[in-house]
Amino acid sequence: MTTENKPVVGEPCGAIAVPFSSARSARRSVSFGEAFRFWFKLGFISFGGPAGQIAIMHRELVERRRWISEERFLHALNFCMLLPGPEAQQLAIYIGWLMHRVWGGIVAGAFFVIPSIFVLLALSYTYAAYGNAPAVAGVLSGFKPVVVAIVVEAVLKIGGRALKRRAHFLIATAAFVAIYFINVPFPLIILAAGLVGLAGARFWPEAFNAAPAKTKEAYAKTEGDGQVTGGLPLAIDDYAPPPAHTVPSRVHLIRTLAVGLALWVLPLVVLILWRGWGSLHAQEYRFFTQAALVTFGGAYAVLAYVTQAAVGSYGWLTHAQAVDGLALAETTPGPLIMVLQFIGFMAAWNNAQGMDQTASAITGALVTTYATFLPCFIFIFLGAPLPDFARLESKQPQLRYFKIWHPSGERKRTLSKFVLLDHGFRRLAKHSGSVPTTGRHKYLKWLDLRQTLGVVIPSPEYSRSQARESNPP
Repeated sequence: MTTENKPVVGEPCGAIAVPFSSARSARRSVSFGEAFRFWFKLGFISFGGPAGQIAIMHRELVERRRWISEERFLHALNFCMLLPGPEAQQLAIYIGWLMHRVWGGIVAGAFFVIPSIFVLLALSYTYAAYGNAPAVAGVLSGFKPVVVAIVVEAVLKIGGRALKRRAHFLIATAAFVAIYFINVPFPLIILAAGLVGLAGARFWPEAFNAAPAKTKEAYAKTEGDGQVTGGLPLAIDDYAPPPAHTVPSRVHLIRTLAVGLALWVLPLVVLILWRGWGSLHAQEYRFFTQAALVTFGGAYAVLAYVTQAAVGSYGWLTHAQAVDGLALAETTPGPLIMVLQFIGFMAAWNNAQGMDQTASAITGALVTTYATFLPCFIFIFLGAPLPDFARLESKQPQLRYFKIWHPSGERKRTLSKFVLLDHGFRRLAKHSGSVPTTGRHKYLKWLDLRQTLGVVIPSPEYSRSQARESNPP
C-alpha cells in the first residue's frame, strides 16, 4: 500500500487521506493587477446582453487566458442562474471572488457596471433635456423598432431553451395572460409558477422535467492534469484544492450578512434624514431593492414588473419613456438591467420635489443603481462557498468532518458525522483486496446532501484541514 493510501493516524475507521492534486502539474497564478486590468476592460466590451456577456467571459477566461476550467465555469454559471439578478455580472463577481477573495469580487462586479453607469447617465440626460428635439426624436424613433426586434429575438431564443415540454408552454401562456390581461402582480406570477413547477416535478416528472443538457464533450475538453492540448496550464483546474476563503463557515455567513445589512441600511438612513421617509428617492431605494430580490428570469422579466409598478402604481414616468429607456440600455455595455437606472433617473426628473431637476435625476439614478446591484454582491458573497463545497462533495474524497443543523426544534443540537466517500472505500479495497468488515465503518455512509433538510456547515476540523492543504508551509 502506498503512502497516500495508508490510513490516517488518529482518524476513526481507517479513513483514507487522498490528496487533492498531489500528482497534478504546477498551476499558474494570476496576479490581482492582471485580473484588475481584465475586469476593467470587460466593463467596456460587455455588449450583447447576458448571453453575449457570458460568451465573452467564457472565451476570455476559459479558452484564451485559461484562468478557470470549463467545468468550474459551468458550475459557477449554474449557481448564478439560480439567484435573482443579472447572472452575467454575478458570474464575474463569483470568478473574481474565487481568484482574489472579496476584493476580487468587488472589482469584477463593480467594473462590470461602472462604464455603463456613466454612459447611461449621459444618454438619460440627453433624452430628458433634449428628447423633444427633432434630431433626438428621430434617433429614438429609429431605435424603437430595433428594440421590438431584440425583444422578440430574446423571447424566441430564451423560449427555445426553456420551453421543453407542453407543461412549460402552458405555464408560459398562463403567465402571459395573467400579466397582460389581468394585471396580476409580477411577484405573485413568479411564486405561482414556481409552486406549479415544484409540484409538477414532484408528481409528474415526465411532463415537467426538461430535456438533458449538453454533455461535457460538447464543450472544450480539459484534461485532468490542468492542461489543454496545445494550450497554457489552467490557473484553477477541476482538481485545484479549495482556498481557505472558499470553505463555508458560520463566521463567514454572519459577517457577510452583517456587512451587507449595514451597507443597505446606512444609505437609507442618509436618504431619510436628507429627503424624508416619503420622498421619491427613499421610495426608489425601497422599491428597487424589492425589485432586485425578485429579478428571476432576466432583465426582460424584471422590466415588466418594474414598468407595471413605476407606470401604473407610482406614475413616475410613461410607458413610452420606459420603452425608450430599454432602447438606450441596449446601446450601452453592461447588464441590460441597467434600464432600471434610466427609470430611476426619469422618475426623479419628472418629480424633482424641490430639488434642482438635474441633481434630483442623477441622485435617483445612482440610488436606483446602488439598490439594484448591492444584493448581487451580497448573494454571491453569501453563497459563493457553496458551489465549491458541492463540487468537492461530488469530486473530491476529502469531506471528513461536517455538522448538520436541523431546522426543526433541534437548532442547538448538532450531529457530527465522519464521512468516508465511496472513492476512499474503493481505493482501500483495491490495495488491500477487501473492505474491512469490523469496526465503526459499517455505520459510515455517504450522506446525500441534496436530501438533507438542513444547513450543512463544515466542522472546525474540516475548515482547518482545508486551510492547511490550500496553504502548505
